[in-house]
Amino acid sequence: MKLSRKFVSDYVDIEVDTKTLADDMTSIGNEYDSCEKLIPTSKLVIGEVLECIDHPDSDHLHVCKVNIGSEVLQIVCGAPNVRKGIKIIVAVDGTTLPGGVIKKGVIRGQESNGMLCAISELGLEHKFLTEKDINGIHELPEDAPVGEDAIEYMGMDDEVIDFELTSNRGDLLSILGMAYEIGALYGKEVREMDTSFKEGKESIEGNFSLDIQTENCPLFLAKKVTNVTIKESPEFIKNRLIASGIRPINNVVDISNYVMLETGQPLHYYDADRLGKKLIVRMANDGEKLTTLDSQERTLSSSDIVIATEKEAVGLAGVMGGLTTEIENDTKNIIIESAIFHPTCIRKTSKKVLRSEASNRFEKGLDPKRTYMAMMRSCHLLEKYADAKIISSMVEYKNMEVKEKTVSVSLDKINKVLGITLTKEEVVDILKRLQFETKVEQEEFTITVPTRRIDISIPEDIIEEVGRIYGIDKIQGKALVLPVIPGTVDRTKRYIRNKLSDLGLNETLSYALTPEEDGFHFTDVTTLEKVKVLDPMSEDRNTLRYSLIPSLLSIFKYNKARNYKDICIYEIGKGFSKKEGVYQEEEKLAVLMTGIYQVGLKKEKVDFYIIKGILEEVLESLGYKNRYSIVPTDTVKELHPGQSAKIIVNNTEIGVIGKVHPSVIKEDVFVLELNLDVLFSFRVKKMQYKEISKYPSVLKDLAFVVKKDITAEELHSVIKKAGGKLLHKIEVFDVYEGENVGSDEKSIAFSLTFEDPTRTLNDEEVMTIFNQIIETVEKKLPAQVRDK
Repeated sequence: MKLSRKFVSDYVDIEVDTKTLADDMTSIGNEYDSCEKLIPTSKLVIGEVLECIDHPDSDHLHVCKVNIGSEVLQIVCGAPNVRKGIKIIVAVDGTTLPGGVIKKGVIRGQESNGMLCAISELGLEHKFLTEKDINGIHELPEDAPVGEDAIEYMGMDDEVIDFELTSNRGDLLSILGMAYEIGALYGKEVREMDTSFKEGKESIEGNFSLDIQTENCPLFLAKKVTNVTIKESPEFIKNRLIASGIRPINNVVDISNYVMLETGQPLHYYDADRLGKKLIVRMANDGEKLTTLDSQERTLSSSDIVIATEKEAVGLAGVMGGLTTEIENDTKNIIIESAIFHPTCIRKTSKKVLRSEASNRFEKGLDPKRTYMAMMRSCHLLEKYADAKIISSMVEYKNMEVKEKTVSVSLDKINKVLGITLTKEEVVDILKRLQFETKVEQEEFTITVPTRRIDISIPEDIIEEVGRIYGIDKIQGKALVLPVIPGTVDRTKRYIRNKLSDLGLNETLSYALTPEEDGFHFTDVTTLEKVKVLDPMSEDRNTLRYSLIPSLLSIFKYNKARNYKDICIYEIGKGFSKKEGVYQEEEKLAVLMTGIYQVGLKKEKVDFYIIKGILEEVLESLGYKNRYSIVPTDTVKELHPGQSAKIIVNNTEIGVIGKVHPSVIKEDVFVLELNLDVLFSFRVKKMQYKEISKYPSVLKDLAFVVKKDITAEELHSVIKKAGGKLLHKIEVFDVYEGENVGSDEKSIAFSLTFEDPTRTLNDEEVMTIFNQIIETVEKKLPAQVRDK
């Protein structure tokens, strides 16, 4: 929303400079992008060309004598329309223009002490320029006072604040809405709008009718004016439209835009003689055609609202009018439309066709009282500036209740929520500044909310209003007075983050939206549906992810393209799915590792056992030791069938781990993913710690030759049971396939640690257990001790 200082000053007095106004508005929640002059320059004066002769050394330049009041300057000018006697805009020596600083100089041997300006050289956008402005210098009226400030004379000495408003404040998309906001900020009264006009004896009743055939139009007003004169708008209307970013066209079209800016209510004018005597509002037919004002033929659907005659559609409601009933230079009679349409319908249509100033306002919701006000204001201005005759009465359709909301809230609640101590009088003063009618009984406020504030409906909205007008900056920070107990889930996730960071992994944050084809990658689910976005910004991100692994792979590819090869990353985030129409969100942990893994000074090439070790560190530190297992699988097609497994905790599958299949990525990339929601549902006891043994441990290495289909996990399980209590630790340190074993065999070597916390073990008892382990393994599994 571009706010013209001059425009809003019609309705509220502003005593501070524009930059201060912008900053003060930000302090109550209305941020701005820019604050600048409409014409970003100074030292422009009105001059008169006293003499204009051809430049002796140029076929297109002229040497002019220009009176600027205080002196006569010689200026060289190349504009084709420069001539003796005209009044023009002069940039004197030292003037700063968007194109640079004007300085005295010599042009082809002739002294030049300034510049005669075209409007295009003053910083206005190209869309605001006329053909004369584009082709030559700007000519001022004959009565323009020589020597005076040119910008002030043209009425363009305005300043503009470009606000970035929140989506719930549709009321601020109007000069009146901004006036109320500024009035509340500084405690100023807002002046009433002049909506007076005279009606003739002729009535619209019986001569024009409405037929509303859709519930998506709850309010529609139509009024007729006749004998309008199409001409150029007054300068103040043109300048305020330009300051607001709208191109002036003619007085009638400009008035419709001017009223929209003032009230926030879009209007549409139809040529009454081409419209006929009946107007229909209905939903479009699928495939119906309409040529809009931009001469584009649009193909409509049943979700679009159209304005139509009995023969054809003549407008796309809330978005753009039709070409067949547009206002032209010979238009004499006008039907004025002021209506409210369903915001969602307008949003959908405008996204397909065109986002406009009007559709932006319809999308955010309108005040029905302003619908009537805009109609009256329009008639006032058409009568005053277009010589219109106003036909009496108005055709009206209303299928909505126009009533102000009532909200109650106590002083105690206001103070508790805001964390401050306001008196009853202070709250009443703030509500008065907002122009909210308030009744007070003891310390309970009953507030009648004006219909213009459609964003306010509950006590918390009132508290927010009190807080922002009081001043968020005035609220002092203080310690919480209530005990706060941190949640265990968040605490556990924070612990996992710290643990993985300590293990040398870097955390990432990635988009939850992915391409549809990635929806169920790295999973073998068959009973879930993908969650697609109804209106995605791009097809590359149209589906909510189920697995986080594709997101990590995208990060891997990004880094690989920049020659980063050693990547160890993790992410905790949401996975989304739908089952039998019910949407589901699940918290997940995903890890990706490739290249060289380094913790401290130790460096190792990442393989399956490295990422498996990361998994074990996390699970065991969380208290799941001896409660998990890793079971080989080949059901996840994006993982290598020989190096992938399911992660089982408490006999429940909670994730996958493995090497990414070469068909997906050629590099050796290893990933794992855990469903944290399922994992956290398993209760764990408080971690117990044992004192480190004072007595020495005994280390023994043992290798078994087994068939390739036997896993280290199976061997580990048998060894553990056979070893008893004195077997303290079992670690795999080598897997060998080569010359000394069969082609369908492999050797798995274990390091066994024997320990007793109460005494020193002797070799005899260790060897007894060691031999028992060998005997048990060879008996229960097709395994043989490797002796070389």
